[in-house]
Amino acid sequence: MNRSFLTIILTLTAVFFTCFPCFAFTARAASAVEIDAKANAALESFFETAPAGKELAERAAGILIFPSVVKAGMVVGGEYGEGVLRIGGYSAGYYSTASVSAGIQVGIQSKSIFIMFMASSALDKFRSSRGWEVGVDGSVALVTIGTGGSIDTTTIQEPIIGFVSGQKGLMFNVTLEGTKLTKIVR
Repeated sequence: MNRSFLTIILTLTAVFFTCFPCFAFTARAASAVEIDAKANAALESFFETAPAGKELAERAAGILIFPSVVKAGMVVGGEYGEGVLRIGGYSAGYYSTASVSAGIQVGIQSKSIFIMFMASSALDKFRSSRGWEVGVDGSVALVTIGTGGSIDTTTIQEPIIGFVSGQKGLMFNVTLEGTKLTKIVR
């Protein structure tokens, strides 16, 4: 890579995180109580937006809820969020989601992510892993929410389905591919 190009990229990245320090991913870790409260609110909002999602959640063996995943980038980007795995309505563990990306990107985005394990075998494989990467350790079928909260029925047959909801910000790529999910202690 050309040295002057690399200098420009590093300078722009430093300026971005200097101007927007709240997105430098140095936020304090949330407690279990905070994660649970935010997950409840995010799930309620999701069910209001997509009523069919409530039926799927009731049929799921488990649901991983990340109430707030923040992504920021200026050429190099990253995203991070903390969430909870619910099984039978109870919190069964806490997880972080993280990913890094590079390319043409500038902006900040916040979103909620819901991953539903429709098959017990998929949930068991996820829980027994020491770190699970979307697209490597398991495929997540990203579900599109249509008008009136309807859900594309072709993807709900998959063992793991994912929803991205409440996107706010200036970055518009929706993918879970390459996202690393890791169990955390809370």
